[in-house]
Amino acid sequence: MRPKRGLCRCIIQGKEEIISSKIFVGNLSYETTQSELASLFAEVGHVTEVFLPVDRITGRPRGFAFVTFADEAAVTNAIERFNGQEFNGRNLRITEAEDRPRTAMGGQPPSRHGGYKKSKPKGSRRNIRGKKRSL
Repeated sequence: MRPKRGLCRCIIQGKEEIISSKIFVGNLSYETTQSELASLFAEVGHVTEVFLPVDRITGRPRGFAFVTFADEAAVTNAIERFNGQEFNGRNLRITEAEDRPRTAMGGQPPSRHGGYKKSKPKGSRRNIRGKKRSL
C-alpha cells in the first residue's frame, strides 16, 4: 500500500510508523498567494506542494494553507523559524498538520449497526407536543 501524499512510511524496530511532512499555516492574509508561501518556506527545505483553499462563493483564500515538504526535518525547522513571524501584516501560526479520518460519504461516520444514521422526522413529534400543551 502506498502512503498518502505528505506522509512517509518508516520501519523502526519492526513497527511501521507514518511520519507527516506537512504543516498547517494559519492566520494568513487573504491576499497571500501560493507562490509567496512556496518561496517563504523554500528557505527551510524543499517544498513539494502548497494547498491554499479558497472560499467557494467569494473565490478568495480562506486564511490558511497546508505546505508539504520533502523531508521531516524541514517541518520542525519551519515551525521553529516561522511560527509567530509576521508575514503580509499578520503573525503566522504554524503547527504540524494532522490527518482527519475520512468518512465514506464525507458526512457523518457510519453507525455501529452498519450504514448511515437516518434522522427521524421532527415535525410529527413537535405537533404532538403542541397538541398536548393545548389540552
